[in-house]
Amino acid sequence: MKPLNLSQELSSNSYPGRGILMGRTPDGTQAVTAYFIMGRSSNSRNRIFVEEGSGIRTQAYDPSKLEDPSLIIYAPVRVLGNKTIVTNGDQTDTIYEGMDCQMTFEQALRSRTFEPDAPNYTPRISGIMHIEAGNYNYALSILKSSNGDPFSCCRYTFAYEHPKAGEGHFIHTYMQDGNPLPSFEGEPKLVSVPDRMDAFADLLWNSLNEENKVSLFVRYINIADGTWETKIINKHQ
Repeated sequence: MKPLNLSQELSSNSYPGRGILMGRTPDGTQAVTAYFIMGRSSNSRNRIFVEEGSGIRTQAYDPSKLEDPSLIIYAPVRVLGNKTIVTNGDQTDTIYEGMDCQMTFEQALRSRTFEPDAPNYTPRISGIMHIEAGNYNYALSILKSSNGDPFSCCRYTFAYEHPKAGEGHFIHTYMQDGNPLPSFEGEPKLVSVPDRMDAFADLLWNSLNEENKVSLFVRYINIADGTWETKIINKHQ
């Protein structure tokens, strides 16, 4: 399978919603993850990413304009030992707490379903990166309604062992803009990942719809020693 052109994939979709990407640099030395959020409402757009410990948290840019915080304020990224958890909601905490009690990634997510935001029933997308003794693997999950049925949850996990250098996988919440918003379909998309973090962050940010993009997080982790570099871009600086 040939990797998709990620810039073209993003720029041709005005509203992919929230997206998670995980992969490996072409030189094989760095594990890569990225997470972005978009918004159509003033409440969703009134957000920034801020660093919190070894992870990040969403925060209201203007607290006086914050409306319902339930689905927009959460920690998208947390680190548990040699594992990096990235999600589009408060299931980050569910995964962290479950894996801290020796559950697997899939087991921890069994207590969660898609978001209760009818009629969209936004999928919960999650990723886990595991780096140990110079080895690296990752997995991506999506919990989605069965064609908009609020009583039926479809659970999919995609695991990537010893991922190939220069490749990554990208999953996002919505196929495109719409009312209701159509949930992501199929496997995570195969994409190319570059060696340089700044160049990758710029590619992602510049490819997202200007009106709808809100914030972007990118992290490159050295597979040999676990050290990392992070870049955050907020539309509201």
